[in-house]
Amino acid sequence: MTGLKLMHLTLLLNLVSNPNHKDDESVRVFPPTCERIECPTYDVIQQSNGFEIRRYNSALWMSTSPIQDISLVDATRTGFLMLFDYIQGKNEYNKKIEMTGPVMTQVSPSDGPLCESSFVVSFYVPKDNQADPPPAQGLHVQKWETTYIAVRQFGGFASDYGVGEEAAALQASLVGSKWAPAIEKTRTDDPTSSSYIVAQYNSPFEFENRVNEIWFKFDINDVAQM
Repeated sequence: MTGLKLMHLTLLLNLVSNPNHKDDESVRVFPPTCERIECPTYDVIQQSNGFEIRRYNSALWMSTSPIQDISLVDATRTGFLMLFDYIQGKNEYNKKIEMTGPVMTQVSPSDGPLCESSFVVSFYVPKDNQADPPPAQGLHVQKWETTYIAVRQFGGFASDYGVGEEAAALQASLVGSKWAPAIEKTRTDDPTSSSYIVAQYNSPFEFENRVNEIWFKFDINDVAQM
C-alpha cells in the first residue's frame, strides 16, 4: 500500500474511532457530502418535528456478513476495513470503485448492555457498477427495491452511547404518527431484521457540518392498512 493510500486509510478509520468530537454547526437536511460524491437517491415524503420520511428509489449495497461485537464503533471499523479493501481493488475483478456515501451500519441490538449485538456494514454501489458489482470473499450484495425510511439526523461523530440515544429520540418523535405502527409491524414480522440503521456521510477530516442519520425501515403497504 503506498504512503498516500495508507494516510487515506488512517484518516478514514478515524471516522468510526473518534466519538468524542462534537459538531456545533447546524445540520442541513440534505447531506452536504452527497453534493460531492454519489449517494442513493430519494424523495422526501414528509418532514415533521424530529423526523423525515423518505422513499429511496432502488439501491444496491455491498455488505459484510453479520459482525458480532458489543461496540457499534468497533464493528463499523471492522466492516469498513473490508469495504475499503474492496473498493481499492480487493475483489474478483481487481477493480477499483469510487467512494460513495453513506457508510451504512445495520444494527440488531442485544438483550443486554454487555452482550454482543449484530452489525452489518454496507457500502453503496455506484450506478456505474450496479449492473455487475465485483464479487468478493466475505461480502454479499443487498438489493433494495423502492424502500421507505423514517430518518433522524444528528451531528458530530457517531458513538456507541450516542446512536442509542438518537434511535430512542427518533422513536419518540414518531409516536402518534401514522408511520409508527408500520415501523413496529416491520420489526415484529421480521425479528431477524435490523432494529435500526446508522448512516455516516462524512470523511474523518471534516469537523464541521457533519451529518449522520438514524434510519427505521418500514413497509408502505402497512401504513395504508392502518
